Amino acid sequence: MNTHALLIVLVCAGVTLLLRALPFACFGGKGGVPGWVASLGGMLPPAIMAALVVYCLRSVPFGAFADGAKQLAAAAVVVALHLARRNTLLSIAGGTAVYMILIRI
Repeated sequence: MNTHALLIVLVCAGVTLLLRALPFACFGGKGGVPGWVASLGGMLPPAIMAALVVYCLRSVPFGAFADGAKQLAAAAVVVALHLARRNTLLSIAGGTAVYMILIRI
């Protein structure tokens, strides 16, 4: 086996192990998780999702509805599925499927 490839795999494994163990080393004591970390855990997922929505819809031309209708329809399907089922994987998969179908027709 190539020594260089083996070293790369070992470094990646070590960094992954370190990143996985770091929260337990920092917050694993009896004190628990600090309040600011818990509040970040509640705020960051919706903030990241909002940033992803802006990123995905940034190129939609809002001047002509027909040009951006496919992206907006797929986004509406994601919202509707998420409100109906509260399943993130289903919402993303459904929106992606609708968008893929719409760009093919």
